[in-house]
Amino acid sequence: MVPTDLIPAGAVLLLALIVDRLIGDPHSAFHPVALVGRFIGWWGQPERYSPWLQRAAGVVFWLVTAIVFALPFFLFGKYAPWLVFLIGAPFLLKCCFAWRSLEEHALGVAQALDSGVDAGRERVKMMVSRDTAALDPDHIRSAAYESMTENLNDSIVAPLFYYAVFSLWGLGLAAAAVFRAANTMDAMLGYKDERLRLGWFSARMDDVFGYIPARITTAYLLAWFAIKGTFAPAWKTMVRDGKKRPGFNGGIIMAAMAGGCGIRFEKPGVYTIGDGTRSLAREGGAAILSAVRAVTLAFAATAAGTLILLAWLIL
Repeated sequence: MVPTDLIPAGAVLLLALIVDRLIGDPHSAFHPVALVGRFIGWWGQPERYSPWLQRAAGVVFWLVTAIVFALPFFLFGKYAPWLVFLIGAPFLLKCCFAWRSLEEHALGVAQALDSGVDAGRERVKMMVSRDTAALDPDHIRSAAYESMTENLNDSIVAPLFYYAVFSLWGLGLAAAAVFRAANTMDAMLGYKDERLRLGWFSARMDDVFGYIPARITTAYLLAWFAIKGTFAPAWKTMVRDGKKRPGFNGGIIMAAMAGGCGIRFEKPGVYTIGDGTRSLAREGGAAILSAVRAVTLAFAATAAGTLILLAWLIL
């Protein structure tokens, strides 16, 4: 990529945030992520394959899905004139992350609980895969805000990170699309049930792709809590509880958030993260929302500013 192309790439990142705040995620069957989800739903059925073929099928279809989903993004990024790129790319990049929608889902759970625990249980099903039938209001809130915290990385920082890094080679949109496809495959297939063999590669690739962005997300959270005066409990909880949650990436983010906001995340029978000195129903939930917004804006500004600064330095 020539240096002058980095300036519109940086502008696109900031414009995509504005698009996200204005329109969110339209509920359409033709949304790119909805389309790729249907494709994953078609091939991601273990009963379609013999058990000895499932692992290989998981690898092959992972590659096919990532390529098919990213190809339109690649072609647009490579061949669109710069003005067309500047207009269209924010909408394409917005398809690869979800900030406003993430907030709406979490706040929707809190609002549903005002109508009763059953309404809360039903609403939180849209955010988590766990069985919600026996969850009490505190655990319902915990599930919603856990999802919001983990998805600060998966649905915001990570796709923007890959967009920014690969924009140096003119592949920003394609890279963000590959990550979005990989994360969607993990969300649909990365479970230790009948999908274990078929989804193993999806789960591992999501861990690999999320490793660096998760640690960047955690660093930004710690910086935010340093500003808020709660760095010490955030760091302490991250060190103590960061490995309680299964997986390489989500636990450290959730632990830093729990410590910095003074709340407790709990999945009954699986893990408890944080000390819970503040209530999620009151100030704790608002503190998480503020942290998510602060990290999103700070990371986006850093990434976009770096692209523009590099263009200025190289010219």
